[in-house]
Amino acid sequence: MRLATWNVNSVTARLPRLLDWLRTTGPDVVCLQETKTATFPEAEVAELGYEVAAHGDGRWNGVALLSRVGLADVERGFAGQPGFPDPEARAIGATCGGVRVWSVYVPNGRTIDDPHYAYKLNWLAALRDALAPTLAAGTPLVVCGDFNVAPTDSDVWDPAAFVGSTHVTAEERAALVALLDLGLHDVVPEPMKGPNPFTYWDYRAGMFHKDMGMRIDLVYASKDLADRVGRAWIDREARKGKGPSDHAPIIVELTSG
Repeated sequence: MRLATWNVNSVTARLPRLLDWLRTTGPDVVCLQETKTATFPEAEVAELGYEVAAHGDGRWNGVALLSRVGLADVERGFAGQPGFPDPEARAIGATCGGVRVWSVYVPNGRTIDDPHYAYKLNWLAALRDALAPTLAAGTPLVVCGDFNVAPTDSDVWDPAAFVGSTHVTAEERAALVALLDLGLHDVVPEPMKGPNPFTYWDYRAGMFHKDMGMRIDLVYASKDLADRVGRAWIDREARKGKGPSDHAPIIVELTSG
C-alpha cells in the first residue's frame, strides 16, 4: 500500500495540481487537509479510481480521504472532539484496505496567550482519548495530517526564531509524545527525513527557496504498520512550480504484511 498525506490549502485552488499529482504518484490512500470547501470535487477524483469521503464546512478547515483499496466505516469527527465553540471539520476516519486511517488537521493555536492555544491542546488530548480504544484492540492504525506542531528543534529551520511561539512549545510537544505513548510511531525516521526534513514553508519572503521551513505534517502508525514501512519521503517537488500549496506531501510505502 502506498499512503500519502497532504495539506493542499484549498482543494479547489489546487485541483489541477492534485489530479496531476495523483496520476503521477499513484497513492492508494490519500489524507488531505485544509480542503476549504463544503463540496469536495468527488467526480474529478473518482475518474482516477478513488472513492472519496470528505468533511468540510466552507472556507476554512476541511479534511478528506481518497482510497483505491476500499473506504468503509467512515467517521466525520471523533468522540469527545472539542469545538470553538462547535466542533470543526478537522478529522475524518475510515477503514481502507484493512487499515484504520485518520486524516487530521490540528488547530493552529495562533499565539500562546490566545484561547485557540488551549483549544489546540484540548483537541490533541481528545484525539488521544479517541484513538486509544483502536490501538488497545490491536487494529492497524495510521494517523496522518497537519499537526501544527514541530516535534523537536531539529524540525524547524531556526529554533531561536520560534522562541515564544506556538508549534514548538513544551506543552504541544508533550501532546505528541502522549500520542506516541499509546503505541504510535513516527514513520518518517531520521535517515529518511534528510538534513532538512521540512513539510511546510511560508509563502512569504522566499522561505521555500531559502529552505526556512518546519516539519509539522506527520504520519503516526501502530507498530505493526511501522514495521512494514519500506520507504517514506517528503515530496518537495510538489511544493515547487506555479500556485503550489505551502505544504509538501509525505508518501509512505508499506510492504505486504
